Amino acid sequence: MFLQRSALSIARRHAVNGIAKRSFTSSFIRRDADPPKDHTSDTKVKKFEEIQTESDLLPPGAPAGTVPTDLDQATGLERLEILGKMQGIDIFDMKPLDSSRKGSMDNPIMVRSFGDEQYAGCTGYPADSHTTIWLTMSRDRPVERCPECGNVLKMEYVGPQDDPHAHHGHGEEHADGAHNYEEPKTFADFVRPEYR
Repeated sequence: MFLQRSALSIARRHAVNGIAKRSFTSSFIRRDADPPKDHTSDTKVKKFEEIQTESDLLPPGAPAGTVPTDLDQATGLERLEILGKMQGIDIFDMKPLDSSRKGSMDNPIMVRSFGDEQYAGCTGYPADSHTTIWLTMSRDRPVERCPECGNVLKMEYVGPQDDPHAHHGHGEEHADGAHNYEEPKTFADFVRPEYR
């Protein structure tokens, strides 16, 4: 019995001594430190209309000792998108496609694209009448028809006419900027070649 009491008293003393020996000086230093300065007033963020060159899309960066925000560190297209969203401009045109009508060969649903190839999902007409079927349109083949509902989409290329990232001098150059390989035959080629 005496041994049990003495073991409990020893355990209590060591637990109290371990807590009491801890130093709290680091918390006092953090409390007394100056709050970080607001650096947004020091650097001028250009407005969307003021951007003229690629160098205008370089960020100011965050001051030492602070965590950078997206506005502090984003570059290129991401920075352009952020600056546009700050002023309410949707630079990538993320609005949904027109689903109030069914596209036809004479009057297709237009899809704008900055690239050589564009993917669009068709959910049918009326909307959500079938599962999403992904259609691929390109500069070589801008018109695509949904195999489920017959909805016709057409890509309107709005990007630059010459690609600065093209592989010049590799024997792959084409005057129209497209890949120029023969598309595989589909059933539509035999039934209605004008659908191509």
